[in-house]
This record gives sequence, C-alpha cells and structure tokens, in this order.
Amino acid sequence: MQTIMDWFHVESRTELMWVAFGLFAQLMFTGRFLVQWVASERARRSVMPVAFWYFSLAGGVMLLTYAIYRRDPVFMLGQSLGVFIYARNLWLIQAEKRKSTL
Repeated sequence: MQTIMDWFHVESRTELMWVAFGLFAQLMFTGRFLVQWVASERARRSVMPVAFWYFSLAGGVMLLTYAIYRRDPVFMLGQSLGVFIYARNLWLIQAEKRKSTL
C-alpha cells in the first residue's frame, strides 16, 4: 500500500510540506486564468483585471521560492523573469492611477 510520501516521491515530512507549498503555489498561479476568464465573460470582451496581476505575482513568487528550494535553475530563471514582469505591470497600473487622480 502506497503512502502519501511514496505517491509524492518524498522522503521526509519537510519535503512533503514543500511539495504541498508548490502545489498551492501552482493553484494560485492557475487562479489568475480563472479570474481573467470570468472577468472577460462578464464583460463579453477580453479583459485583464488587476487581480490577474496580483495572482500572477503571488503565484510567481511562491513558485520561484519552490524552485529555489528544489535547486532547479531552469524553473528559477523562468519564474524570476515572470515575477519581474508581473511586478512591473502592477507598478505601471499604480502609476497610471496616481496620474489620473492629479
């Protein structure tokens, strides 16, 4: 009979917790697509809500953290670029809001 540790190919509870963290991070990252899809369906046109970028940033940072723990340079490189892009988009959105309130 397989245990959850066998199923996730981990040898310690610490590794199991990291896998759980990585799975939650991936769910957070995937949530951004659901947010975008629902917003677009409601508007009946393609919409990119600000929440998309927050989900992207949160999921990207979490996945980058997981990649660093796993010491996966390919995964680290891919996520670090994405985190920069998500943060930059949020910065641009905030700058536009500040400019429009002047």
